[in-house]
Amino acid sequence: MIKRQAQARWEGTLQEGSGTMAFGSGAFEGAYSHKSRFAEGTGTNPEELIGAAHAGCFSMFLAAVLTNNGYPPTSVETTAVVHLQVGEGGPTIVKIELTNESEVDNIDNDAFQEYVTTAKENCPVSKALAGPEIVVDATLV
Repeated sequence: MIKRQAQARWEGTLQEGSGTMAFGSGAFEGAYSHKSRFAEGTGTNPEELIGAAHAGCFSMFLAAVLTNNGYPPTSVETTAVVHLQVGEGGPTIVKIELTNESEVDNIDNDAFQEYVTTAKENCPVSKALAGPEIVVDATLV
């Protein structure tokens, strides 16, 4: 079993405090705060990191599905928008939109969209995040 690690540290109260999040590999460390999560403050936030993880996982999985079906892609680029809704029950991720542009030779759009659906339903991060609605808009270029 492969294990990956990340750390977070928070100091202070929710409103005035701040923290850092880091990947165990050392590839990323970033500051976060109440403002960077719920307003327009400087720094990152958990939703941004979830979006990066989902975009990366989906892109890799789609590349694998395309390659395994005889359509090795030239490029697969995905952007994730994570929707955080603040309500009575607290903040909730209610939707993730993945926008994808892939450059793949000799494939028709119907087949491409089938492979996109396979990637959306089967990439490990999609499976882990099965609670919120995940929407994919993919364009073959």
